Amino acid sequence: MSFPPLLRRCPPSNFPLKLTMASKSTLTTTPPSVTPTLQEGEENLDDVLCSSESAAGRQEREAETSAECFLRSPGGYLSGEARVERAWAHWNKLGRPRLIVAPMVDNSELPFRMLCRKYGAEAAYTPMLHSRIFTESEKYRSQEFTTCQEDRPLFVQFCANDPDVLLNAAKRVEPFCDYVDINLGCPQRIARRGNYGAFLMDNLPLVRSLVQKLAHNLHVPVSCKIRIFPDLKDTINYAKMLEEAGCSLLAVHGRTRDEKDQRKIRADWDAIRAVKNAVRIPVLANGNIRHLDDVESCLKETGTDGVLSADALLENPSLFAGFRPAEWAAAAGHIESDLDQAELMVEYLKLCERYPVPWRMIRSHMHKMLGEWFAVQPQVRSELNAQSLLTFEFLYGLVDQLRQLGVKIPLYSKDENNTQVVINGA
Repeated sequence: MSFPPLLRRCPPSNFPLKLTMASKSTLTTTPPSVTPTLQEGEENLDDVLCSSESAAGRQEREAETSAECFLRSPGGYLSGEARVERAWAHWNKLGRPRLIVAPMVDNSELPFRMLCRKYGAEAAYTPMLHSRIFTESEKYRSQEFTTCQEDRPLFVQFCANDPDVLLNAAKRVEPFCDYVDINLGCPQRIARRGNYGAFLMDNLPLVRSLVQKLAHNLHVPVSCKIRIFPDLKDTINYAKMLEEAGCSLLAVHGRTRDEKDQRKIRADWDAIRAVKNAVRIPVLANGNIRHLDDVESCLKETGTDGVLSADALLENPSLFAGFRPAEWAAAAGHIESDLDQAELMVEYLKLCERYPVPWRMIRSHMHKMLGEWFAVQPQVRSELNAQSLLTFEFLYGLVDQLRQLGVKIPLYSKDENNTQVVINGA
């Protein structure tokens, strides 16, 4: 089998792929002061890979590789019962992961996924990737998404509104992932302008055609990530339609398209439970996961097969290993640990040296992971914002500077005498 040129071999046993989302102006999550105004023809340094290869080097590192496909042939023409059985067989084969990194634009890239996996994550989504740009731009493919052999189970997520374009993009990645996921939940203005994400809830025949196109033609299962309708009956009918169209796994964000403030509006776990009871395929819950106790509560209240976490993981990638900030440490038995966000940031930077990504992603994680630390010493944040050309030496130096200034904000975990926290690979 011949694989696309976007596949290159990473050090030493890793093979990168790449995708992310649409225009940089809308995807960059750093403050405006971080990115200087560019003159025509200039390149945004934050969009450059933190360790770029030469064209000759990339050519030398191109290699074909094999990937096991669970499905030997596309399953779109199976009966409904057979599709459900296949959906569960695949989920069981993956080990039924429960703790999952949600898709996050510019933030759920390979180094961050690998950091979360070390600290308990059992599966992960890529950032949302724009199917049209992915099919048209080699630069986009090569810069915006990488993966490696240890980066499994993996959901590769696309936004799309054209079934043929979506299939073209999905075909390129299916050998290297466990699900191709369709983003049906993005509520942002860019999704409205581009007619994708949660705004396809207004065009359910198109949604059905997107799912059917992949289910009929891919060798890996199709998953969908959705938001709920204001009316529960509409949500249940929506979920059933996706299942009938060929969706093998459904992730449900328990907020409507208009409920964007996640800190003020709690996700509706009752609606998620209703979806779980209405369909026969695996269902994941998304919303209200701030620490490990929330995971157990969510699984119990919704009956779902796993949970996704997004914003809380950005601040604390060790969430799934049982670590939590002081804000959520009031529960009995939680004590100060030796781990803090500065140490997690250093681990993340080391992973970025191994798995290069655009600097803008690293900058964004620096702000999110060390936000509380910067609040104590805002001049250090100002130094980061003023630096247009990032280097690892500079970023490690900022972490050292925070420590030298006496900033210490520990994470908390349960007393080891009561609960042993297991870190993957430790």
